[in-house]
Amino acid sequence: MEPDDEIYANGEADVSSNRNRPIISREQLDIEAYAGLYTGRTKITRLLFIADRCGQNNNTAMKMEALRMAYEEIKKGENTQLFRDVVQRIDGRLGSNYGMDSAWCEIVDRRADQRKEKLENELNAYRTNLIKESIRMGYNDFGDYYYAHGSLADAFKSYVRARDYCTTSKHVIHMCMSAILVSIEMGQFIHVTSYVSKAEQTAEALEPITVTKLRCAAGLAYLESKKYKLAARKAWVLFCSTAENLKLKGKHSFTETQLLGYFDGPSTFFYAYLQFFLILNGPYSEHLEATLYSYFTCVIFLWVQFLEASPELGNSYNEVIAPQDVATYGGLCALASFDRTELKSKIIDNPNFRNFLELVPEVRELIHDFYSSHYASCLDYLGNLKANLMLDIHLHDHVQTLYDQIRNKALIQYTHPFVSVDLHMMANAFKTTVAGLGKELETLIADNQIQARIDSHNKILYARHADQRNATFQRVLQTGNEFDRDVRAMLLRANLIKHEYKASRKL
Repeated sequence: MEPDDEIYANGEADVSSNRNRPIISREQLDIEAYAGLYTGRTKITRLLFIADRCGQNNNTAMKMEALRMAYEEIKKGENTQLFRDVVQRIDGRLGSNYGMDSAWCEIVDRRADQRKEKLENELNAYRTNLIKESIRMGYNDFGDYYYAHGSLADAFKSYVRARDYCTTSKHVIHMCMSAILVSIEMGQFIHVTSYVSKAEQTAEALEPITVTKLRCAAGLAYLESKKYKLAARKAWVLFCSTAENLKLKGKHSFTETQLLGYFDGPSTFFYAYLQFFLILNGPYSEHLEATLYSYFTCVIFLWVQFLEASPELGNSYNEVIAPQDVATYGGLCALASFDRTELKSKIIDNPNFRNFLELVPEVRELIHDFYSSHYASCLDYLGNLKANLMLDIHLHDHVQTLYDQIRNKALIQYTHPFVSVDLHMMANAFKTTVAGLGKELETLIADNQIQARIDSHNKILYARHADQRNATFQRVLQTGNEFDRDVRAMLLRANLIKHEYKASRKL
């Protein structure tokens, strides 16, 4: 850190910090550029959501622009019911060119009826002949038909029915991806989580692009359930149930440091599962250990593929999410939930996520400002982004919660290094009043997020120092308990080996 940065390391923005930084502004969202990031049904639903939000905010010009683009996009498809709904919303305010096109609706509906009848006849013939592959394709065709015409519930049922006729892992993955797409459109994120898990548990190795899509879908599900840390860390999560079912071909070498660096905790994760499998699979042997090590290394290689995914790879899932969304959602969730170490290693120093951040310079800069303790600048970026974030179909319900958590973390980090803090200087750093800052600090102290007390007369915050003697004793007791647990585990393993206990379990 440079000397000048040392002086302003707790929120006071210096002049030199503005060099090589983009100018932030409160520009209105460019709807055309925004809509261009997406394809398919999600493009229309996002435009309609913007129109609804702008209608609530009395932004008529932006609302009509969104409706105009939605009208044009719908006419490229076959969803006549949604077309009628948009025409009703426009209500003639865009001129005769954007009115009701009854002739188009009749042609599309007639063609849809003919196609549905054809699909029903084909599916009945496939059922009669008991051709599994043809039946599967018939249900997929029905799912595509219903999806194109806006009947999402029927589309979901058709895709799921194809599951009984899947004969390969690729068929299962295709079914899961279709079900996930429809579930996201319906807002049924419980189904999203379920089918992400089913896809991850397929016997064959998943392609990197499929892994990326599954991680994005799971991240949206976690975001919807307000599990922000899981949403931000989805790329880092490896479920054991998934690990037991994944396989990879080829040789992939990792050093121990690289291997263990992908885990949040100490190196006990791999070796704990190594011991677990040793117990289940009989006496210890070097061959068994080598086999397990290779197995877990291959699993971790697949896991790392998402972290190495490029923004171009993310463009392939634009029917759900854009690369810019990955940067925005992941960046804000990380700020709200990660500690400084995680923020540094998994966001700032992550070369793959950095590629996504380059697509959204404002998010990149606010993350760097937060980590560098330039809180005033960070909060400025957040303030300027808020209006546009409220127009995001997935993020709007979480913006205020995320902002509150980010601000609270900033307040906690500001006070952490000091024995005492002048509230006047702190209020200036956060661009707020002393009275308002005092109320925020009182809430954090009451929630035990800040160990301190406030001198209301002199407007000074005094830190409460923990009882070092008691903390040391607690650490000693914890270490003793952990040692006792480890010894008992080793004795159990020794007894199992001694009595030649063996449980049948396949890797």
